[in-house]
Amino acid sequence: MHTIMTIVTTREFRANQTKFLGMARRGEHVVLKSRMGNFRLTPTEDEEEPEEPRRNVTEEVCRALKDWKEYLDTGKSDKFRPAEELIYELRNLEAQGV
Repeated sequence: MHTIMTIVTTREFRANQTKFLGMARRGEHVVLKSRMGNFRLTPTEDEEEPEEPRRNVTEEVCRALKDWKEYLDTGKSDKFRPAEELIYELRNLEAQGV
């Protein structure tokens, strides 16, 4: 028996979250590929929500600004992140009260 693995980018995942979460709930292997690494989506059976690790937002913003500077200075960057993605993430953090 072959297991099908679906690999999606963060952009694809954001656009179709319900679809990919449903696939993971049905036992399909869904891997989220991002600049921070690859992550397998798996449902949890616990009734409690898992505690999320605390994010160092200042460090993340500084890293993103350095990546932008590298991109502006050289025209390329391995870690370049579109401004829209950074703004979206910062707005989410603000909404969560982080």
